[in-house]
Amino acid sequence: MLLVKHITITKDGKEVRCVTKGTKEVGLDIKELEDIVNKAKEENLGLIPLLQRTQEVIGYLPKEALVALSEMLHLPYSKVFGVATFYAQFHLTPRGRHVIQQCDGTACHVKGGPRIRRVIEEKLGISPGETTEDLKATYEIVYCLGSCGLAPAAMIDGKVIGRLTQEKMKRILDSME
Repeated sequence: MLLVKHITITKDGKEVRCVTKGTKEVGLDIKELEDIVNKAKEENLGLIPLLQRTQEVIGYLPKEALVALSEMLHLPYSKVFGVATFYAQFHLTPRGRHVIQQCDGTACHVKGGPRIRRVIEEKLGISPGETTEDLKATYEIVYCLGSCGLAPAAMIDGKVIGRLTQEKMKRILDSME
């Protein structure tokens, strides 16, 4: 069951839709977005830090937020969208509460990475680049975590976990709330 809800916010007669994350309503209202923009202008920040702050608040960058930002900044939507899609740090879709980044660099691959990948795909029911419908987890492949001595490795919620086995990965996934 998909637990994403839409909330509608009106400002000057315009409707803006933001998506909330899971069962927790974290949609961004226009006032909050204006506050982020105004603070960024005061600090003379560019578009990238502004997108970073917006993503910190919402959890990702929905199209509606990008449209609102382009209007507030008097920038073409194509420029805001172009920056948001150019950098891998920005996400245009909701992310899971847990982010699993499995290394597929050479050392991790030859030391069992594909077996770990199968466990993750089977347990979560998703492929790399996807998020579970309940927003429990996002699964990504990365090409080096800089932890080759711990191969095979993954980064889960920002923490590197090495010397993974199929059983160890199953236990980790089972322990996720």
